[in-house]
Amino acid sequence: MSRKGRDDLDEEAELSNAWATADHWTEPEAESDVQGVPRTPTARRGRANPGPRLRPGSETDPSGRGTRPLVAASWRRSVRARVSPDGAARIELNEEELTAYREGHPLAAAMPVIRELMGAYATDGEHLLAVCDAAGRMLWVEGHPGTLRKAGGMNFVAGARWSETAVGTNAPGTALAVDRPVQVVAAEHFRHPVRAWTCAAAPVHDPHSGRVLGAVDITGGERLAHPHSLGFVQAVARAAESQLALSGPAPEPGRLRLSALGRDEAVLSSGGRLLRLSRRHSEILVLLAHRPEGIRGEELLTALYEDESVTPVTLRAELSRLRALLGPDVLRSRPYRLAPVLDADFTTVDRRLSSGAVAGAAGDYAGPLLPSSAAPGVVRLRERLAGRLRAALVDRGDPALLSDWAYSAWGEDDLVVWRALCAAVPAPQLPPVRARLDSLEEELASGATVLQRTGPHTRA
Repeated sequence: MSRKGRDDLDEEAELSNAWATADHWTEPEAESDVQGVPRTPTARRGRANPGPRLRPGSETDPSGRGTRPLVAASWRRSVRARVSPDGAARIELNEEELTAYREGHPLAAAMPVIRELMGAYATDGEHLLAVCDAAGRMLWVEGHPGTLRKAGGMNFVAGARWSETAVGTNAPGTALAVDRPVQVVAAEHFRHPVRAWTCAAAPVHDPHSGRVLGAVDITGGERLAHPHSLGFVQAVARAAESQLALSGPAPEPGRLRLSALGRDEAVLSSGGRLLRLSRRHSEILVLLAHRPEGIRGEELLTALYEDESVTPVTLRAELSRLRALLGPDVLRSRPYRLAPVLDADFTTVDRRLSSGAVAGAAGDYAGPLLPSSAAPGVVRLRERLAGRLRAALVDRGDPALLSDWAYSAWGEDDLVVWRALCAAVPAPQLPPVRARLDSLEEELASGATVLQRTGPHTRA
């Protein structure tokens, strides 16, 4: 059987496991509240529902082939994160904490232009504009008063977490998960209470480093179920990035900035331009950033390639292509090193951990270092950094910091962190955390658990 065939069978089995066939799974009905989109489904015992099923040919599926691949993939991630299809989002920040946090958040500088572009549209159309941080926590939720009251019933409010791993498929959470603009219509939402809504969201990036800062979202009723909504919110996100570029400090001349956390392909900021690097070039720059004093060719060869039969000629060819991309004066040899100063996001996290600034390190940690890389040197750096940060978070015991890790894509199965979070959260917030921890421990006890899968922090 081919590799793809095995993967398809694995996905089918995962969506048909005991959890997926429990009573809270549902089967969409044929009727609809939004034209062409099934309305909130009714429960049927013992039938697996591998994802939302849209009527072929609907506005959300112009191809007529059924559920969109983006939605199906998001539902699979929601299943793996053991998100319940029922319930409301968890409010993590009280009013005082929220005020202090968003005043210092980079997106605060973009809120005037976001309100100018979206405010009247949201109020007049009975919609909501929302802005969240990179962890999916809502920082601002504004708009029509009546719609705000309805959204409050499912905790779509400032201070609540709407990441995909916390509440399942939704536009802002899924946009952050895939780092691209996303529209989610009615029954495409993973949770039942959200299926009366339609939303469109786009991620907002730091214009200098390319790091994801959060997402901007428009949420409302069936009138938003149109492709124009996605284009509109994407244009607002680009305007927000332009505003941040104007208001923020420009990078120092001759200084390079490498963003490699949470990315399979790193982004290099150089001379006011952003370069998306190939995977091999990303690995090379990560290793050079870790060794600013330089690294000899044979060391670099063994740090890059698992296959010991790879010759130095192959490495020299890659370095030649990288030198052509960066410029002749950037990459030096004997030993291999970078001439300009290179700031890297992963070295920043490492320095903050060394100085005891755990909250700052956690805030800058956008995900595992080059998560798909199998280069031995990168794997060691990735595991070391993640292990240090994880241990620091558990030792600190701060529920907000632990939540950021536990509800992330890389921490959703981290039993140690979930136990620490369960011990740290206030009593009113304990039930959903306890339920997630119980689910993880049951899977571990059964001997067949997603905890056994290799992840971005473990060697295959």
